Amino acid sequence: MAGNEELLSFVKEAMGRGLPRSQIEAALLKAGWGEDQVRNALDAFADIEFPIPVPRPRPYLSARDAFLYLVLFTTLYISAYNLGHLIFQFINHAFPSPTAPRALATYSRLAIRWSVSALIIAFPIFLYLSRVLHRAVARDPGKRGSKVRKWLTYVTLFIAACILIGDLTTLVYNVLGGELTLRFILKVLTVGAIAGTIFGYYLWDLRKDESETPT
Repeated sequence: MAGNEELLSFVKEAMGRGLPRSQIEAALLKAGWGEDQVRNALDAFADIEFPIPVPRPRPYLSARDAFLYLVLFTTLYISAYNLGHLIFQFINHAFPSPTAPRALATYSRLAIRWSVSALIIAFPIFLYLSRVLHRAVARDPGKRGSKVRKWLTYVTLFIAACILIGDLTTLVYNVLGGELTLRFILKVLTVGAIAGTIFGYYLWDLRKDESETPT
């Protein structure tokens, strides 16, 4: 932490003396600072004409935003899991296994009822909070720098990536074992579609953040 403050102080003083950003960056890189550290330090100050360096708003941690984002991502996970579980049950009904016990039919009906109930509650909350937070960011673009938002987005990307890797691994394993069935393929596609959609959307959202960050 002390190193970051030292770096910010150096950048601020160098800019205050009128040195160009490219020259400051080259000097810091030559001194051994990492590219990300240098870029973050330079981005901490706005690239505008003013007698002294003008700091940008720093990422902040709001208790209210932390609560909203935690609920948002929790309802996302609940919705994604129950959507997949619901589709699995429909696949089981459409392509029943001849070796499945009769008790499985009762479980399937209960599972469908539970998944539908969870989606009826969780998904509207997710949509509502998405809209609320999107409007808040539109009013104040600085909110894109929320630490909670960034952390939960990366955690979501990690979970989705792990699920995709596991999904593809399972597919390859069954292909190599010659155990492919239409029922199995549909379930693999279901998992891949849900996890892939989530991964793609939040990866796009992160790239949008980077593209809209002023330089």
